[in-house]
Formats: sequence, structure tokens, C-alpha cells
Amino acid sequence: MPTIQIPSFLVNGNAEALGISALDRGLAYGDGVFRTFPVRHSQPVNWDLHYARLAADSAVLGIACPPAAQLLNDIQQLFDNAASAVCKIILTRGVGLRGYRPPDDVLVTRIVIRSVMPDYPPENVQHGVRLHLCQLRLSEQPALAGIKHLNRLENVLARMEWQDAALAEGLLLDAHDTAIECTSSNLFARFGDVVCTPDLSRCGVAGVTRSRILSRLPELGYQAEVAPLPLQRLLQADEVIICNSLYLAWQVVEVAGTHWQAQPLAAQLRLSLQE
Repeated sequence: MPTIQIPSFLVNGNAEALGISALDRGLAYGDGVFRTFPVRHSQPVNWDLHYARLAADSAVLGIACPPAAQLLNDIQQLFDNAASAVCKIILTRGVGLRGYRPPDDVLVTRIVIRSVMPDYPPENVQHGVRLHLCQLRLSEQPALAGIKHLNRLENVLARMEWQDAALAEGLLLDAHDTAIECTSSNLFARFGDVVCTPDLSRCGVAGVTRSRILSRLPELGYQAEVAPLPLQRLLQADEVIICNSLYLAWQVVEVAGTHWQAQPLAAQLRLSLQE
């Protein structure tokens, strides 16, 4: 039998689509939202949480989020029974004429992309990771804080700051030298039995894995705290963790000339998140 060619993306459920309209507002203005998560054996991992965040982020922008069943059908079309792959869902407000004011009758564009799971170095789990301290500072916009909107130029510019493969991520601060997140990860710092994650009410992205960790910390014997995290306080932490939905949790062993010895929290979190 011939090998079935699995398409790498769908546009509005269409595997034959070659792209999106040049008039799409996602292209023109970054007018949309997205989510990225693993898919295993054709099943999206933690789908209910990711869909809930996608719908909530869409609501902030006034975009009609497609029904969960429709997106799940797209995923089923796109993903075979491979052990692990990555799904990215992009929703844009759709096609419109020139001008910032959205059309009244616009139809949402939905894009589902399949890609291979990144081949992370095993040393990241075994020995922890080093971070680049980014020079770029995140701007504050409370109206967009927390959501994964398509305007990610800050992250692009920050990621361009380093080429050293030994640096796994870049630490992002705001204009007040407060630690917010990494270029594609959320951030936690442990002080004794208190584990703090930065307040994201003014900028930053609230990831699903961040929320999962916050809910699981009490089960692991830690007090969860959401609060501003100045860089100098971060550097005094007993342990620093970064997380996202693909690799779950890594310990940070170096940033800005500060070093940490191996600690147990990252491994505890990975085990808890895998359950």
C-alpha cells in the first residue's frame, strides 16, 4: 500500500491550502492568538487546559474561538499515531481591508500546524541549563498581559541576542529590572518552601504548564506565590526553574554570573506533571 502523506498544516481544515490571504489580519497586524502543545498517539496532551486558555485569550481580543470539537477534528486529520509531535494552533481575526478597525462580519482563520518534537539535549535534564540575560526589556501592556497573542517581535529580537548553543534560554526583564519570563518559557524561583512565579498582570505570557505547576506545588509541600520578582531577588533564590509544555521543567544552573548547585524541585515537577 502507498505511504499516506500526512500534511504539515491545515488552514480552516483544508490540507490543500497553500497559505493564507495576503489580507489576513494576523499577517497585517498580528491580530490573533496561538497555543503550542505536545500530541502523543494522535491525542493532544492536556487539551482541556490548552483549549480553555485559547478560548480565554481569543475572548480578550474579541475573536470567536472555534468549537473544541472542530479543532480536535483538525488535529485528528493532521496527526498520525506517532509517539510524540508538536501542535501549534493559530487563530487570526481573519481577512479584512486596510485599516485597524476590524470588519463587523470577519470570519476567523484557524491554522493547525504539525512539527517534530524538539530534540532537547539530555544534559538539560541531567545537569540543568544556562540562561542568557537579555538586553531587550519587555514593554508593559496590561490589556494584553498574560495572553499568547501573535505580536511576538520582542521575543524574536531577544532570541537574536545569543548564538551560543550552551545557552538554553534567555531571561526577560521589564523596564524596572523585574524578571518576567524567558523567551519561550515561564519562570519559578524557590526560597525555602516558598516557590514564586512572576506576576504577569502587566506583561508576559501565562503558560498552561505554569498554571499546572502552581496548582501542584502544595501537593509537593511548597507554598505557591505569584508576586513581582526583581532580578536581584531572583539571583538570591535557592533554586530557579523554567518550564513550558514541551519539556515541562528544567533547573537553571547559571544566569548573570550566578550559579546554582543541583536541586530536586525540577525533577519533582517533571514527575508530577507527567502523571
